[in-house]
This record gives sequence, structure tokens and C-alpha cells, in this order.
Amino acid sequence: MKTISVLIPCYNEIDNVGPMACAVTHEFEEHLSNYEYEIIFIDNHSTDGTRDKLRVLCADDKHIKAILNAKNFGQFNSPYYGLCQTKGDCTILLCCDFQDPVSMLPRFVEEWEAGYQIVCGIKATSKENRIVRGFRTLYYRLIRKMSDVEQIEHFTGFGLYDRAFVQLLHELDDPTPFLRGIVAELGSKRKDIIYEQEKRRAGKTHNNFYTLYDAAMLSFTSYTKIGMRLATIIGFACAAVSLLAAFVYLVLKLCFWDMFPAGSIPVLLAVLVFGSLLLFFVGLLGEYVMNINTRVMNRPLVVEDERLNWE
Repeated sequence: MKTISVLIPCYNEIDNVGPMACAVTHEFEEHLSNYEYEIIFIDNHSTDGTRDKLRVLCADDKHIKAILNAKNFGQFNSPYYGLCQTKGDCTILLCCDFQDPVSMLPRFVEEWEAGYQIVCGIKATSKENRIVRGFRTLYYRLIRKMSDVEQIEHFTGFGLYDRAFVQLLHELDDPTPFLRGIVAELGSKRKDIIYEQEKRRAGKTHNNFYTLYDAAMLSFTSYTKIGMRLATIIGFACAAVSLLAAFVYLVLKLCFWDMFPAGSIPVLLAVLVFGSLLLFFVGLLGEYVMNINTRVMNRPLVVEDERLNWE
């Protein structure tokens, strides 16, 4: 009998972990009864009592396991590490806030049995803020156009991954993994299934400007070259324009000294424009350097504090 692992990353989800465990268990009992299963919560150092709730759930049900992180290791490292710890013939990854429909699990498994190694849930529509979704859509389209690697729009990681792909993730040994990009770049035999993203069942989102910016920069610096190419092209163009302007200014000063008085305002504006461009591209270069630096340090994805229900 095949075994399916269900990985559920969580952080401060005390009101959701219990109902989520019940919902997943119900799907297996009603629609996937011919499979063995394990439900794995990986907690990213919650501070609201979620860890105590997980201890109770694990004590009551042998199918439920938990990994408790020693600290918060970020929104990408923790799920990726959890995927690498699963032992099922396939692994389904979904969020703990019920925005990913638990009812889609049987459909994912059906497509997997049909021969697909990866089944991705794509947010065709969403009940989230329209402005936020608009910015997300714009970001996905920009990354897709700028990247040499195929990018999957409105894919958050919700989906099913065959054991062979999970083993590939384990072998990559990437200290700063970006799962969405890895799936698009290395995933084969992929099936995309659209769904409507629901609102949170309880609690509040932990995403803010910093976390969204961090995600955007990780994908940008990992899968695009256009930032540095633009810096080179614009820098070359600005240098050429500056040299031409300096030559023209010299000729006018030599030939029409009295008719061409000196002025500081144009010079000041030029300094501000070129200085701003320089700062922008130095900052962009810094993002690439930070990405490289993190990979060179090769620190562990996660440091565990405790495991529950693991043999």
C-alpha cells in the first residue's frame, strides 16, 4: 500500500492546527482510504501555544508527526526542510491557514496516479485584497519575462511532489532554496490545477512588506540576470552622454565665453540623477552579493528543537 505524506508548515497557528489535522484526516478516511498517510507539521518556532497544541495532537493520533524548529528560519527554509524529511511515495504541501483547499488532495493524488510527478495548485482567483493580488500578478509577469527559466504564475508551493522529486530537493543541498523556482526549473511531468484561494480561517497573515520584498529579491537574484545587465548598459550609456556633454560644454565655453555663462543648477541636477542611478544599482548589486554570501556560508536550513511521533 502506498504512503502519502502531507506536510503542513505553521507559525502561530494555534486556532488552525487542530481543524487542519481533522480536515486532512477526513479526506483520507473518506476519499483516500486505500493509502497509508502521515501528517507532518513543521513549526517555525511559534510563540502562541501552537507547539503545545501539536504535542496534544501527536499524543492522540499516531498518524500526526511534528518537527519543532529551534528558531524561526524563514518562510522558505522551513517548508523545504520539511519536504526533505518526508518518507511517503509522494508529499503534499499545503498551508495551515486553510487558504489552500484541503478538498483538492484527492484530485492531486488522482493526477499523480495518472503519471504526473508534480501537481501544482495555481491560484486562478483569490479572495485576498485586490490591490495585493494586482501587485502579485505584475511581479509574476515581470519575473517571467526577465528570467531565462520558466516561472509559474500564482504558484505558492501548494501541490503534490513525487518521491523522486523530493529526493532531488534533498540532493540539491541549497542553503537558500526557492521552491517555486526549483519546481519551474527542474520539475518534469507537471500538471497545473487552478483553484480559488480562500480567506484565512483564523488568525492573521504573517506576511509584511519585508517578507514579500525578501521573496521577490530571492527569486529576482536567483533567476534573472537583467539587473546587472541593465546596470552595465545604462552605466555605459550615461558615461557616453556625460563625455559628449562635457565635450560640447568645453567647445561652447571656448568659442562663446561671454554668451554662455556658467550655471550650477544643471550641474547639480546631473549629479543628483547620476548619483541616484549609482545608488540604485549599487543596492541591486548588494542583493546579488547577499544571495551569493548566504550560499557560500552554507549554513543548515533548519536547526531542530524537538521531534514528535518520529521513530
